[in-house]
Amino acid sequence: MMTAHRPDGDYKMNKKEWIGKSVYDITTPAVVIEESILDKNLKFLSDYFNGKKCVLRPHFKSNKCVTIARKQVALPNTSGITCAKLSEAEQLVAGGIGDVLIANQVIGMEKTQRIALLNKKAKVRVAVDSELGIRQLSDTAAAAGVTIGVLVEVDIGMNRGGVKAGQEVFDLVDIIAKNPGVTFDGLQSYEGHIVVLDDYDERKRRVEEDMAPLLETRRKLEEMGYNNLFISSGGTGTYDITGQIEGIDELQSGSYALMDTAYKKIRPEFDYARYILATVISKRGDTISTDVGLKGMGSEYGIPEIVNYSQANNLYVAEEHTVFNNMAGVKIGDKLKIIPPHGCTTSNLHARYWIADDDKITDIWPIEGRGCIE
Repeated sequence: MMTAHRPDGDYKMNKKEWIGKSVYDITTPAVVIEESILDKNLKFLSDYFNGKKCVLRPHFKSNKCVTIARKQVALPNTSGITCAKLSEAEQLVAGGIGDVLIANQVIGMEKTQRIALLNKKAKVRVAVDSELGIRQLSDTAAAAGVTIGVLVEVDIGMNRGGVKAGQEVFDLVDIIAKNPGVTFDGLQSYEGHIVVLDDYDERKRRVEEDMAPLLETRRKLEEMGYNNLFISSGGTGTYDITGQIEGIDELQSGSYALMDTAYKKIRPEFDYARYILATVISKRGDTISTDVGLKGMGSEYGIPEIVNYSQANNLYVAEEHTVFNNMAGVKIGDKLKIIPPHGCTTSNLHARYWIADDDKITDIWPIEGRGCIE
């Protein structure tokens, strides 16, 4: 009886069989990482913060791989790891990461109970922007006999989460002080509405302008006696802007590690460390279709590119296909390296990274955070 192939099958059992083989032997579509380029990107940003007050807290949501998180925290100038979801934090703590920030509101007693349990094993902080969120964390922390650190999220213009700078922050800080089991550790913001502006000078001007109320709020909190707080903010597109602002303590950069076509436009100093290996399955004239589409490649921002085919023109990305023209020399059956437009959502679609060096497979890493959306 034939056994159905599962894309998330037991890669560990077969790992030794793959080491040393060509990446072109892999069944497509698959995500491949050139580890030497990954390490170069990680070292570049770590070194950038040498001698600076600000440090890195890299974002897990971009790669969702605990092995990469371990590489990041092993480098200098790194305070811990950021993640977007509780279930991601659980994977990080299970993988040995001892300092995690869930840079998102977590609502629901079942979830806050899980956060309390995590704080028995590691330091797991949470962003808050409501009295309900604070009370739920407080109740479960007190019941579990732990203390949960919280960061008040300040909306600096993205209009997604957080409270206004100033009095709304002070009101939440007062609520935190009145609830057992939670401590006010600082502030969080994210300039996501301007982090990818093409013009660097405009990006810099907007960041500094929008951060001003946040920094003034910090100053007033320090006058009120809150002298040990920190601010966590920023991303790959603003690491050398937000990371230079006095009063910003942590940068939540994530995409720099692996890169994608959208970020490469504004951050050429980082190289592509990841690609999708895909097979040409159809050809009509100089137009080809490959076997990866929206179900295997995040394409919300920008267009995919093919390595070593600068003339390739992407026509569209469908559910199961990505279509290019100007590909006269390519044949059905050829395997191509495609750089995804959006790396974060690409990572969430795959079970593993194939690790390579000069097109030879050297390892296989699980993507533990895949599907962690709760």
